[in-house]
Amino acid sequence: MTHAPRKIIIDTDPGQDDAVAILLALASPEDLTVLGITAVAGNVPLPLTAKNARIICELAGKPETLVFAGCDRPLKRKLVTAEHVHGKTGLDGPQLADPVMPLQAQHGVDFIIDTLRREPAHTVTLCPLGPLTNIAEAFRRAPDIVARVQQIVLMGGAYFEVGNITPAAEFNIYVDPEATEIVFRSGAPIVVMPLDVTHKALTTRARIEGFRAMGTEPGRMVAEWTDFFERFDMQKYGSEGAPLHDPCVIAYLIRPELFTGRHINVEIETQSELTLGMTVADWWGVTDRPANALFIGDLDAAGFYALLTERIARL
Repeated sequence: MTHAPRKIIIDTDPGQDDAVAILLALASPEDLTVLGITAVAGNVPLPLTAKNARIICELAGKPETLVFAGCDRPLKRKLVTAEHVHGKTGLDGPQLADPVMPLQAQHGVDFIIDTLRREPAHTVTLCPLGPLTNIAEAFRRAPDIVARVQQIVLMGGAYFEVGNITPAAEFNIYVDPEATEIVFRSGAPIVVMPLDVTHKALTTRARIEGFRAMGTEPGRMVAEWTDFFERFDMQKYGSEGAPLHDPCVIAYLIRPELFTGRHINVEIETQSELTLGMTVADWWGVTDRPANALFIGDLDAAGFYALLTERIARL
């Protein structure tokens, strides 16, 4: 049975794993129509994330993709970045030429608002791969769009894995906890890909060499990017490979049956110095707070990498 592709907006702060997620989406036109990509400050500052998003579209052979620059800092806080993971460009590893394709003149937040108002209600899915600043700002400025969102499928947070930028917080949430709180309290249908699931999507030598063996430029780049950030993660976690966090979002939209989770309440800590940005996920149902998110806990890693390899090979 064929179904119309889902319309998505990818909100992102590339990032090597963001890059792989964007390649997966652009390689899957029968499943996903990428209406646009909005860049946000996160892994690296906005000028770099907006540039990196365009580099990735060109690598995918999709220079017609609309790329917008969004917010250059969190709603209320000073920007925290992650060059220590992704390198100073955010896409460290192999050298890539500067993009030729243009950045759209419109602000990313305005693009999100206009698109949700223009497209029929419940037909646009938001895919945030970084801090939630752009999404929260759009919801704040245009509360009417919240009820029009089909779904928000985001990478962020953690419960069993707890934190990766502080002992208690995952990076995307920590960078802008106030924005995250706005999104989680919005009432929009949310699916969360926390570290709990992404840390089960580990690269292996064989998986990385599978990308390299494609003999294509995107395949080679994916292999080199994963080689680059794998070094950091293996040193930190002592695991055999590095988690590919952000592609889990796109894979879920294409093959949701690869993932399992629970519909639970998730609250965001915005007050505490100690646990700022923590995703307080009521996995065990110990409160009577209403469920507001499908919190993913597991995935079929072999199926995930099979999908990733099959799609990236098309580019």
